[in-house]
Amino acid sequence: MRSLVTAALVTVLALPVCAAGQDQNSLQTDDQKTLYAVGQVMARQLSVFDLTPQELDIVKQGLSDGIMGNKPLVEMEAYKNKIQQLAVARRDAQGNRLAAKAKEVIDQAAKEKGAVKTASGMVYVPVKEGNGASPAATDKVKVNYRGTFVDGKEFDSSYPTGQPVEFRLNQVIKCWTEGVQMMKPGGKAKLVCPPDLAYGERGSGAIPANSTLIFDVELLEASK
Repeated sequence: MRSLVTAALVTVLALPVCAAGQDQNSLQTDDQKTLYAVGQVMARQLSVFDLTPQELDIVKQGLSDGIMGNKPLVEMEAYKNKIQQLAVARRDAQGNRLAAKAKEVIDQAAKEKGAVKTASGMVYVPVKEGNGASPAATDKVKVNYRGTFVDGKEFDSSYPTGQPVEFRLNQVIKCWTEGVQMMKPGGKAKLVCPPDLAYGERGSGAIPANSTLIFDVELLEASK
Protein backbone atom coordinates (compact mmCIF):
# COMPACT_ATOMS: atom_id res chain seq x y z
CA MET A 1 0.00 0.00 0.00
CA ARG A 2 1.28 3.48 -0.87
CA SER A 3 2.41 5.47 2.19
CA LEU A 4 0.77 8.72 3.21
CA VAL A 5 3.94 10.56 2.20
CA THR A 6 4.03 9.09 -1.31
CA ALA A 7 0.34 9.70 -1.87
CA ALA A 8 0.63 13.27 -0.65
CA LEU A 9 3.64 14.10 -2.82
CA VAL A 10 1.97 12.68 -5.91
CA THR A 11 -1.13 14.68 -5.05
CA VAL A 12 0.79 17.93 -4.72
CA LEU A 13 2.14 17.48 -8.23
CA ALA A 14 -1.40 17.38 -9.55
CA LEU A 15 -2.73 20.50 -7.83
CA PRO A 16 -1.94 23.10 -10.54
CA VAL A 17 -4.12 21.19 -13.02
CA CYS A 18 -7.16 22.60 -11.19
CA ALA A 19 -6.39 26.24 -11.77
CA ALA A 20 -8.45 28.89 -10.01
CA GLY A 21 -11.39 30.04 -12.05
CA GLN A 22 -11.62 26.94 -14.21
CA ASP A 23 -15.09 25.85 -15.24
CA GLN A 24 -16.40 23.05 -17.41
CA ASN A 25 -16.52 25.25 -20.52
CA SER A 26 -12.82 26.11 -20.20
CA LEU A 27 -11.84 22.47 -20.69
CA GLN A 28 -11.85 22.19 -24.47
CA THR A 29 -9.74 19.16 -25.35
CA ASP A 30 -9.93 15.60 -24.13
CA ASP A 31 -6.39 15.94 -22.74
CA GLN A 32 -7.44 18.97 -20.70
CA LYS A 33 -10.42 17.10 -19.29
CA THR A 34 -8.27 14.08 -18.48
CA LEU A 35 -5.69 16.22 -16.69
CA TYR A 36 -8.44 17.91 -14.71
CA ALA A 37 -9.77 14.48 -13.71
CA VAL A 38 -6.26 13.48 -12.61
CA GLY A 39 -6.16 16.56 -10.40
CA GLN A 40 -9.49 15.67 -8.83
CA VAL A 41 -8.38 12.11 -8.06
CA MET A 42 -5.09 13.23 -6.59
CA ALA A 43 -6.76 15.95 -4.53
CA ARG A 44 -8.73 13.26 -2.72
CA GLN A 45 -5.46 11.78 -1.53
CA LEU A 46 -4.31 15.16 -0.23
CA SER A 47 -7.39 15.26 1.99
CA VAL A 48 -5.36 13.48 4.70
CA PHE A 49 -3.77 16.86 5.49
CA ASP A 50 -7.18 18.56 6.00
CA LEU A 51 -5.75 21.76 4.52
CA THR A 52 -7.16 25.23 5.03
CA PRO A 53 -7.26 27.52 1.96
CA GLN A 54 -4.23 29.36 3.33
CA GLU A 55 -2.29 26.11 3.75
CA LEU A 56 -3.19 25.04 0.24
CA ASP A 57 -1.63 28.28 -1.04
CA ILE A 58 1.60 27.38 0.77
CA VAL A 59 1.61 23.93 -0.85
CA LYS A 60 1.11 25.55 -4.27
CA GLN A 61 4.00 27.92 -3.58
CA GLY A 62 6.29 24.99 -2.81
CA LEU A 63 5.24 23.30 -6.04
CA SER A 64 5.77 26.45 -8.07
CA ASP A 65 9.23 27.05 -6.61
CA GLY A 66 10.18 23.45 -7.33
CA ILE A 67 9.09 23.59 -10.96
CA MET A 68 10.65 27.01 -11.59
CA GLY A 69 13.92 25.97 -10.00
CA ASN A 70 13.75 28.59 -7.26
CA LYS A 71 15.74 28.06 -4.09
CA PRO A 72 13.57 26.22 -1.52
CA LEU A 73 12.45 28.31 1.44
CA VAL A 74 13.19 25.38 3.80
CA GLU A 75 15.92 22.78 4.03
CA MET A 76 14.26 19.87 2.24
CA GLU A 77 16.33 17.10 3.84
CA ALA A 78 15.23 18.29 7.29
CA TYR A 79 11.54 18.15 6.38
CA LYS A 80 11.22 14.80 4.58
CA ASN A 81 10.22 12.93 7.74
CA LYS A 82 8.07 15.79 8.97
CA ILE A 83 5.77 15.41 5.97
CA GLN A 84 4.80 11.94 7.13
CA GLN A 85 4.47 13.09 10.73
CA LEU A 86 2.13 15.92 9.76
CA ALA A 87 0.04 13.60 7.59
CA VAL A 88 -0.43 11.17 10.48
CA ALA A 89 -1.22 13.93 12.99
CA ARG A 90 -3.76 15.59 10.70
CA ARG A 91 -5.37 12.25 9.85
CA ASP A 92 -5.72 11.34 13.52
CA ALA A 93 -7.13 14.73 14.48
CA GLN A 94 -9.66 14.56 11.66
CA GLY A 95 -10.60 11.03 12.71
CA ASN A 96 -11.23 12.14 16.28
CA ARG A 97 -13.58 14.89 15.11
CA LEU A 98 -15.46 12.51 12.85
CA ALA A 99 -15.81 9.89 15.58
CA ALA A 100 -17.38 12.45 17.89
CA LYS A 101 -19.92 13.37 15.21
CA ALA A 102 -20.90 9.81 14.25
CA LYS A 103 -23.63 9.35 16.86
CA GLU A 104 -25.26 12.65 15.96
CA VAL A 105 -25.38 11.74 12.27
CA ILE A 106 -26.80 8.26 12.90
CA ASP A 107 -29.46 9.55 15.32
CA GLN A 108 -30.56 12.19 12.81
CA ALA A 109 -30.76 9.67 9.95
CA ALA A 110 -32.88 7.34 12.11
CA LYS A 111 -35.57 10.04 12.23
CA GLU A 112 -36.07 10.07 8.46
CA LYS A 113 -39.33 8.74 7.06
CA GLY A 114 -39.33 4.95 6.87
CA ALA A 115 -35.85 4.68 8.38
CA VAL A 116 -34.82 1.49 10.17
CA LYS A 117 -31.92 1.52 12.64
CA THR A 118 -30.60 -2.01 12.94
CA ALA A 119 -29.07 -3.67 15.98
CA SER A 120 -25.61 -3.17 14.48
CA GLY A 121 -26.09 0.60 14.37
CA MET A 122 -26.54 1.24 10.66
CA VAL A 123 -29.57 3.11 9.31
CA TYR A 124 -31.50 1.80 6.32
CA VAL A 125 -33.77 4.29 4.55
CA PRO A 126 -35.92 2.81 1.75
CA VAL A 127 -36.31 5.01 -1.31
CA LYS A 128 -37.96 2.65 -3.80
CA GLU A 129 -39.24 -0.85 -3.17
CA GLY A 130 -38.03 -3.60 -5.49
CA ASN A 131 -39.47 -6.98 -6.36
CA GLY A 132 -38.48 -10.58 -5.83
CA ALA A 133 -36.17 -12.16 -3.28
CA SER A 134 -33.62 -10.24 -1.26
CA PRO A 135 -30.03 -11.40 -1.75
CA ALA A 136 -28.19 -13.53 0.78
CA ALA A 137 -24.77 -12.55 2.09
CA THR A 138 -23.10 -15.07 -0.21
CA ASP A 139 -24.97 -13.92 -3.33
CA LYS A 140 -23.48 -11.92 -6.17
CA VAL A 141 -25.09 -8.52 -6.69
CA LYS A 142 -24.98 -5.85 -9.38
CA VAL A 143 -25.49 -2.28 -8.17
CA ASN A 144 -25.23 1.35 -9.00
CA TYR A 145 -24.23 3.53 -6.08
CA ARG A 146 -23.06 6.91 -4.90
CA GLY A 147 -21.01 7.36 -1.72
CA THR A 148 -20.81 10.65 0.16
CA PHE A 149 -19.45 12.00 3.41
CA VAL A 150 -21.88 13.53 5.91
CA ASP A 151 -21.22 16.99 4.42
CA GLY A 152 -22.53 15.78 1.07
CA LYS A 153 -19.13 15.60 -0.65
CA GLU A 154 -19.00 12.64 -3.02
CA PHE A 155 -16.04 10.28 -2.67
CA ASP A 156 -17.09 7.48 -5.01
CA SER A 157 -19.78 6.65 -7.56
CA SER A 158 -20.52 4.15 -10.29
CA TYR A 159 -22.67 6.60 -12.26
CA PRO A 160 -20.00 8.64 -14.12
CA THR A 161 -18.71 5.52 -15.89
CA GLY A 162 -22.17 4.22 -16.70
CA GLN A 163 -20.98 0.80 -15.53
CA PRO A 164 -22.66 -0.91 -12.54
CA VAL A 165 -20.38 -2.86 -10.23
CA GLU A 166 -20.67 -6.54 -9.32
CA PHE A 167 -19.37 -8.31 -6.22
CA ARG A 168 -20.14 -10.95 -3.63
CA LEU A 169 -22.10 -9.31 -0.86
CA ASN A 170 -19.92 -10.79 1.86
CA GLN A 171 -16.77 -9.28 0.34
CA VAL A 172 -17.54 -5.61 1.07
CA ILE A 173 -17.89 -3.46 4.19
CA LYS A 174 -20.26 -4.78 6.85
CA CYS A 175 -22.77 -1.99 6.32
CA TRP A 176 -23.22 -3.03 2.70
CA THR A 177 -23.42 -6.72 3.53
CA GLU A 178 -26.21 -6.04 5.98
CA GLY A 179 -28.00 -3.22 4.19
CA VAL A 180 -28.20 -4.68 0.68
CA GLN A 181 -29.70 -7.86 2.13
CA MET A 182 -32.65 -5.68 3.15
CA MET A 183 -33.24 -4.68 -0.49
CA LYS A 184 -34.92 -6.39 -3.44
CA PRO A 185 -33.89 -6.18 -7.11
CA GLY A 186 -35.05 -2.94 -8.68
CA GLY A 187 -35.10 -1.23 -5.32
CA LYS A 188 -33.23 1.83 -4.10
CA ALA A 189 -32.17 2.70 -0.57
CA LYS A 190 -29.90 4.93 1.46
CA LEU A 191 -27.44 3.25 3.80
CA VAL A 192 -26.01 5.37 6.61
CA CYS A 193 -22.93 3.54 7.83
CA PRO A 194 -21.28 4.23 11.20
CA PRO A 195 -17.47 4.03 11.23
CA ASP A 196 -17.26 0.55 12.75
CA LEU A 197 -19.37 -0.86 9.89
CA ALA A 198 -17.40 1.03 7.23
CA TYR A 199 -13.64 1.63 7.31
CA GLY A 200 -13.24 2.16 11.04
CA GLU A 201 -10.21 3.67 12.72
CA ARG A 202 -7.92 3.10 9.74
CA GLY A 203 -9.93 4.72 6.98
CA SER A 204 -9.25 3.83 3.36
CA GLY A 205 -7.57 5.94 0.70
CA ALA A 206 -9.38 9.29 0.59
CA ILE A 207 -11.78 8.17 3.35
CA PRO A 208 -10.55 9.50 6.70
CA ALA A 209 -10.52 7.36 9.83
CA ASN A 210 -13.80 7.16 11.76
CA SER A 211 -15.88 8.43 8.84
CA THR A 212 -19.64 7.95 8.86
CA LEU A 213 -20.53 7.22 5.23
CA ILE A 214 -23.75 7.56 3.28
CA PHE A 215 -24.48 5.39 0.26
CA ASP A 216 -27.32 5.72 -2.21
CA VAL A 217 -27.66 2.20 -3.58
CA GLU A 218 -29.67 0.85 -6.50
CA LEU A 219 -29.85 -2.96 -6.54
CA LEU A 220 -30.09 -4.07 -10.14
CA GLU A 221 -29.61 -7.84 -9.91
CA ALA A 222 -28.88 -10.60 -7.41
CA SER A 223 -27.78 -14.13 -8.20
CA LYS A 224 -26.30 -17.20 -6.50
